[in-house]
Amino acid sequence: MALYLQHREDGIQWAVWKMEEPLDVLLSLLPNTRKISSEKELPRFTSERRKMEWLSVRVLLYSMLQEDKEIVYSSEGKPFLSDHSFYISISHTKGYVAVALSSLNSVGIDIEQYGQRVHRVSDRYIRPDEQVESYQEDLTWGLLLYWSAKETIFKRMENADADFRKLRLAHFIPQVEGTFQVQEFATQQQKLYTVGYRIEPDFVLTWTEN
Repeated sequence: MALYLQHREDGIQWAVWKMEEPLDVLLSLLPNTRKISSEKELPRFTSERRKMEWLSVRVLLYSMLQEDKEIVYSSEGKPFLSDHSFYISISHTKGYVAVALSSLNSVGIDIEQYGQRVHRVSDRYIRPDEQVESYQEDLTWGLLLYWSAKETIFKRMENADADFRKLRLAHFIPQVEGTFQVQEFATQQQKLYTVGYRIEPDFVLTWTEN
């Protein structure tokens, strides 16, 4: 099994799966009823990568709960469990999928592979009053954390505004892992969120802690 990371705390849990197994091995890790339904679903994806992502999410969810759960989607495309036993958030990047679950309230998670694209689009999501810091003298990591955190909050919020410049990260110095605050200006509440993060060798991971 390729369970890469797992964390449980205060009603929230998340995990990361490294996609290494072929499809047939992934299918064998599911309970029989879910295996049969998944085999029927897979042909609707033309991309092998999308098949791997879709199936890995289901395998990861089962490995986290050891219960068979069905993931369905709202009209806005947000995932939820058919039995409403947990709130769920899903993310994927090259080689990995991530799932977060909460028994308390909506949850958000995002995983982003290391890459330079964030430099080219930084004006779309970095505010003039935000100060991005480097990690190990590499600004890319800082930019990835800002992008990932705003994706995470977007997933956490109900009826969220897609303009990431309406989310502001409090200044922080990136470490291997930690937390920081994110203020949203998309609603009248202007809620303050706490976001947890980790920096791994080839990706960053962020998730909501409230």
